[in-house]
Amino acid sequence: MIDAGPVAVVTEVDDVTADMVITELNKRGVPVVRFDPSDMGDGLLLSARFGATSAESTAGHLRTPSRNTALEGVRSVYWRRPTWPHFEHLDGPDARFAAAQVRHGLGGTLYALPNAHYVNHPLRNHTAEHKPLQLAVAGRVGLTVPPTLISNDLDQIREFISEHDQVIYKALRWTPYRRSDGVGLTTWTEPVTADELDERVTVVPHLFQACVDKVADVRVVIVGPKVFAIRIDSDLLDWRADYSKLSYKPFVLPTQVESALTEHLELFGLASGSFDLCINRDGDLHWLELNPNGQWGWLEDETGLPIASAFADLLEQGPTP
Repeated sequence: MIDAGPVAVVTEVDDVTADMVITELNKRGVPVVRFDPSDMGDGLLLSARFGATSAESTAGHLRTPSRNTALEGVRSVYWRRPTWPHFEHLDGPDARFAAAQVRHGLGGTLYALPNAHYVNHPLRNHTAEHKPLQLAVAGRVGLTVPPTLISNDLDQIREFISEHDQVIYKALRWTPYRRSDGVGLTTWTEPVTADELDERVTVVPHLFQACVDKVADVRVVIVGPKVFAIRIDSDLLDWRADYSKLSYKPFVLPTQVESALTEHLELFGLASGSFDLCINRDGDLHWLELNPNGQWGWLEDETGLPIASAFADLLEQGPTP
């Protein structure tokens, strides 16, 4: 019998993707408690007990304005897009101290719920977000990975570019930060040539990759045992740059590729994840990256694929014996 405990949805206030899953859970009568770590204070109260009185497991409660939830009763955690408080009203050292206490107090407690099924566990998400590790695992499970260099050695980078017909640059980690003049400090995938580079590349490592002569992209969303693949057609190098130029249709993955992607997730201990691949002119699939907590809501709207229902299935089920 399914545990009657609630599903905890940890996310920011405006999260349409989480809304879709919550709507599906509500239809099924599954209780949901939704909160964001930035609500810490009057909007979110935590008490957790550890040790002999708790039978060596986390016990206590989370209290929001609308619900009081026993920690030990949470059946699943949907870790979506949480935001953390910055305590702007405090001086710098005090703000940093307070923020650290929330991350390690509230965060640490949420990472340790005794009976919960995580989709996905935050620490496993964090591990899987590292592109060098993703690349190594993709090769290990037999996926075709374009030649890639991660380096801050100018000579090595120029040599790599000279070895390949076309090379692209990717950020190793997306950042939401902006300069004081409003210019964003992240970047789309961009072509790069050797003569564009100088000694400034030695400051930090960068990711360079041989460009695949592609005809389309493929986003694959895996949710537990269910696999949803969508072909994305456009004339863009990076399809995220302009969603108005995209067209979508469901895509059937080769069995070997589907199995390799599923194994990729399992090696990271993830229940779900979004993969980006591309199709070259010979029809071969090339692996590009994994987003362990990728967006997919608009893909359901565009294709009608029941992705929200698959997430609801996973969360409603809770931990397997």
